[in-house]
Amino acid sequence: MTTQDLTSNTAAPGSTEKDLGSELHRTTGGATTVSGATGAAQPAATRGKTSIADVVVVKIAGMAAREIPGVFDMGGGLSRTIGAVRDRVPGGRPNVGRGVKVEVGERQTAIDLDIVVEYGVPITDVAHDVRENVISAVERITGLEVVEVNVAVNDVHLPEDDNADSGAETRVE
Repeated sequence: MTTQDLTSNTAAPGSTEKDLGSELHRTTGGATTVSGATGAAQPAATRGKTSIADVVVVKIAGMAAREIPGVFDMGGGLSRTIGAVRDRVPGGRPNVGRGVKVEVGERQTAIDLDIVVEYGVPITDVAHDVRENVISAVERITGLEVVEVNVAVNDVHLPEDDNADSGAETRVE
């Protein structure tokens, strides 16, 4: 089958399709989408396309970052405040994606993390461990290549921050 035959039968106006062996390449407005093979004779694993939503990568990266000792919390100041209120609401659940931003392409992803570290831990070691764990988890689970993981340390959690809330005197008698 020629490109002309495919264009006249199945392609949208302004697009072309080429059957290159076992894969179908569709070109529309400069972007090429590689889909799986077509036809009953092809293996099932090659028929179709898999796409991974941004939120999937966000959740995987958030969980992987939180697994590292020394990471106290994630997100910026306002994000953590809103998250703390949401966590206290009955029936609410923690937002594992807080502090995670991603860009997901067809085969690659880039991840930005905002973290809060515990006081006393070496920040460079924590950032290194977070980066390694996030890359490993995202690549293993999604199959996407992680091109970069940027870690921004926004705050340091001090031990006396926990004591300030519990030791406060009440004004009501």
